[in-house]
Amino acid sequence: MTPLMRKKEQLNRQEFVCIDCETTGLDPKQDRIIEIAAVRFTLEGLIDSFESLINPDCPIPESSIAIHHITPEMVKDQPKIEEVLPHILKLAGKSVIIGHGIGFDVEIVAAAADRFGIPTTIRSNLLIDTLRMARAYGESQTNSLEQLRCHFNIPQEGAHRAMSDVTVNIEVFKYLAKFYRNIDQIFDVLSKPIPLKTMPFGPHKGRQFKEIPIPYLVWASKKDFDQDLLFSLRSELKKRKYKSTLAQSCNPFKDL
Repeated sequence: MTPLMRKKEQLNRQEFVCIDCETTGLDPKQDRIIEIAAVRFTLEGLIDSFESLINPDCPIPESSIAIHHITPEMVKDQPKIEEVLPHILKLAGKSVIIGHGIGFDVEIVAAAADRFGIPTTIRSNLLIDTLRMARAYGESQTNSLEQLRCHFNIPQEGAHRAMSDVTVNIEVFKYLAKFYRNIDQIFDVLSKPIPLKTMPFGPHKGRQFKEIPIPYLVWASKKDFDQDLLFSLRSELKKRKYKSTLAQSCNPFKDL
């Protein structure tokens, strides 16, 4: 067996855990989990799974209901997060955790554990963000989970719910993992900023960075965005500054 075959075999046998949470909002410290799903798997098959609706003990904003369609009536008789977390944390163990924007899911799970004094080391688990893998892949028009599902011709799993998202996410990961020889190569790629092709949101969504006005680039480059977006914004600013400096240095009338 060649070294490449051994590395591929290791990636195929590597166990991962995919986690997805539906929540009341996007603030891990303030918002609450209302549904959670987790699946332990290898690239060759599923090993174990857990899913549950959660009673958040707080109102669910209409803006959140519009996304996941989980209503207060659906969760009023469901378990509380402190009852469910031990199952999720046991399933996760010390495995590599994958997910689309997985940092948020891990942080809201960890914040819930902190809130109820449940011991966890989940923040220390290695993470693979399939959103960033998709950016590195670069062949999909946009990198939402739904767009990637369509791009890779993955069957639809129904509504935007935790387990359906996990199921699609695992299949997306399998496609993206085909471009790597081993898990170390995945981590190597994700350890560096990944340049974005276009602005992913806001008033300039879909525009190339070279088309975005400088004042907006400056404003956005100081926000708490993810490392890939900040890298892309700041790289464009550096290009503009370099071009401006070069133009000035080549201007024979600049000192007149």
